[in-house]
Amino acid sequence: MDKKLGIVFTGGEGPGPQTIKALLDDLAGDALIVAADSGLALAESAGIKPDWIVGDMDSLDSGNRLRHYPKESVICYPVDKDYTDTEIALTLVWEKTSKDAWIMGGGGGRLDHIFGIRDLFERERYPRRWITANEDIYCVEGGDEKKSCLKAALKQGKLVSVFTLGKGPWEATSRGLKWELDNVRWKRGLFGLSNVATDDEIEINAKQGRFMVILVSR
Repeated sequence: MDKKLGIVFTGGEGPGPQTIKALLDDLAGDALIVAADSGLALAESAGIKPDWIVGDMDSLDSGNRLRHYPKESVICYPVDKDYTDTEIALTLVWEKTSKDAWIMGGGGGRLDHIFGIRDLFERERYPRRWITANEDIYCVEGGDEKKSCLKAALKQGKLVSVFTLGKGPWEATSRGLKWELDNVRWKRGLFGLSNVATDDEIEINAKQGRFMVILVSR
C-alpha cells in the first residue's frame, strides 16, 4: 500500500536531529524515506534509516554507511549522469507513492545546487515542502483545495518571503503579515521579500497560480 508522503533527504545544510525526529513522529511512520547520496548522513543524524538510498555517492563521507543496508535498497549511479541525485530520489518517491513529497536538506553550499532544487518546484509534479537548516519552504497552488492554503505557526517578527512559480496568472490572500498579499498584482519575476509575521499564525491562500513561501526560522 502506498504511503501518503515521500521524504527525500539530500546533501547540504538540513534541519537538526530534534526537528527531524519531531517531524517524523508527527507522521506516525506513514512516510517513505529516500536518501540521496550524502543525505544519508543527515537522516542517520536523527536515527532515521532510509527505505532507499540512491545517487553516485561522490559526496557521502564514508562508504561504510552503506554496509548497514540491504544491497537491494541501495541504487548506485555513475557520476556522469543527466539527473541530480535529488532528482533521482524524487523520481523514486513518485514511483513508490502517489501522494506528496518533501525535501530535507539542500541548504547552504553551492548556489547552482540550490537553484536546481528550487526549479524542481516549477515542474508539473513538484514537492510540497523543502526544509533546510534555516528555512521552511512551502509550495501552494490555486485550484486545488488541498494545496491552496498554508497555515503556519510562526513567531511574531519572523520573516516571510513569497515568490511566483509556474505560468500564472497569480492571485493570493493572506492574514498575519505586515504587508498583506490581497491586492498585489503578481507577475513573473515579481516577489515579496522579507515580509514580517505580525501574529503567531500566518495564513496564505493561493487563489490562482503557484507560489513558493519561505519562512525564515532564524
